[in-house]
Amino acid sequence: MPSPTRSLDVLTLTRDLVAVNTIDAGENAALDVVAPLLSEAGFTVEVAEHEPGRGTLVAEWNTGHDTPPLCLSGHVDTVPLGEADWSHDPFHADPDGDRLYGRGTTDMKGGVAAIVCAAIGVATAAHAPRAGLRLVLTAAEETGSHGARGALDVLDGRPSGPLLIAEPTDNAVFHGHKGALWLAARATGVTAHGSMPHLGENAVYKLARAVRAFEEFTFSAQEHPAMGGPTLNVGTIRGGLNTNSVPDSAVATVDIRTVPGQDHATLTEMLRARVGDDAALEALIDLPAVWTDPADEWAASVAAIATDVTGGPQGGGVQDGGVQGGAPRAATYFTDASVLTPALGGVPTVVCGPGRPELAHVTDEWVSIARLRESEEIIRRVAAAWCGV
Repeated sequence: MPSPTRSLDVLTLTRDLVAVNTIDAGENAALDVVAPLLSEAGFTVEVAEHEPGRGTLVAEWNTGHDTPPLCLSGHVDTVPLGEADWSHDPFHADPDGDRLYGRGTTDMKGGVAAIVCAAIGVATAAHAPRAGLRLVLTAAEETGSHGARGALDVLDGRPSGPLLIAEPTDNAVFHGHKGALWLAARATGVTAHGSMPHLGENAVYKLARAVRAFEEFTFSAQEHPAMGGPTLNVGTIRGGLNTNSVPDSAVATVDIRTVPGQDHATLTEMLRARVGDDAALEALIDLPAVWTDPADEWAASVAAIATDVTGGPQGGGVQDGGVQGGAPRAATYFTDASVLTPALGGVPTVVCGPGRPELAHVTDEWVSIARLRESEEIIRRVAAAWCGV
């Protein structure tokens, strides 16, 4: 294992992480890549498993000051490859010019590598710091932040400073993201022979009425200045087992993206009232929106550092104190901040990482090598400023 003070490199570490297949499982093997590096640099490391082999790493350095530690976070799980063939080995992380190809390069093992390299750089060069660092590297983010929830017992009661999550933003600073409320709508009926439908109760018809109610639903929430309005999409629908039977079961899944100020429990009850007896609603994912005022002193300082490192508003990037064209920016996807930000006491939170959002989950996913190096420098400067080194 390379010494972090001499040869740790963000490109090499990204490739090492991509080489570990963490599609829907196996995150501990990826954490085994970074844990020794962090331990050697003076971090205390513990792993909280929410299920066997699927852990979240919490690494701390120089905590215990009056100023609480800066928290840096990312996830090491990845999504499936899809059906299309890749032109590059998804687990080899082949560089091709400025592009590094592989599953997780953008979302978000590149961001995790930048966090680890930056944190180790600060820890191994620090003299008389005024604050420390906390890394929270999670499992199972893609399916609803289960790993972050599994680490809450470890984090409980520990004071925390602000939170930076290195999800893909092309090194722009996003001040938050929409919430995610995923529902299953289940309709039940009574089966009968398809030639005698009057003897049954058709669950597909009931679900169809529920789906129409979703389509016609109007949100009462006002649009957010950065996120716009909430959205609702019926993503899947399934019902019946065979053509010549009246179906007694049907289910649809619904993807709702919310904005700050919307209460998910209240929203669910409004939808239940609209659907009525046609379908029962069950929450699959329930993650609130996250937002930090761009005028927050720490958030503004992160935006200034990102502007300085990237040279300006690249990739739709950062200008005017962390806003694009005078308007704050936010992500459409959710992050572990939905769990971590409230658990850490509602700390200021930004999202800033090397990947490009539109490359997440795609075939032939890639990250810019230049952006990787920029991200490490941004996070290093943010951490050094917080720690006072």
